[in-house]
Amino acid sequence: MNAIQSIPLKRIDGTTASLSEYQGKVLLIINVASKCGLTPQYEGLEKLYQSKHARGLEILGFPANNFKEQEPGTDAQISQFCTLNYDVHFPLFSKISVKGADQHPLYAALTKAIPATIGDGPFREKLKGYGIDTGKPSEVLWNFEKFLIDRKGNIVGRFAPDITADDPRLLAAIDAELKKK
Repeated sequence: MNAIQSIPLKRIDGTTASLSEYQGKVLLIINVASKCGLTPQYEGLEKLYQSKHARGLEILGFPANNFKEQEPGTDAQISQFCTLNYDVHFPLFSKISVKGADQHPLYAALTKAIPATIGDGPFREKLKGYGIDTGKPSEVLWNFEKFLIDRKGNIVGRFAPDITADDPRLLAAIDAELKKK
């Protein structure tokens, strides 16, 4: 078992979990938020999940309140928001911190393994234009940053927050991993 697969997690309903439950699957791990300009990405992510889940893709959403407090709700409120507004069926987990002193061990491992994102630049510059400190390039930049994990639990890709679910770069990377057995 890969090291990230043994990190303890908590589902949004409070039950315990770990990535080992998804062994043999391709994972797209995303830090999500309900009150962000990127929140409409939930719609595309759900479409992606529905279209590729049968082939082995799991999308795992990790709510985080690290960026301008854009995920202020409780786990129950977040779950209800995702169900009512975007009909989300992919697994959601309990709210965590994705950067800073209280960074969750999963995100510490993800950002250490792949310190740079595909597609980084335009969104970072946009945030800087708003006077937002974007932190170190290795840190999670904003909500909806995406990490791709292969079937063996290896971290194989990292995508900027504004890379959407239908972006050809993300789709090509996912399809390449789904083809592998």
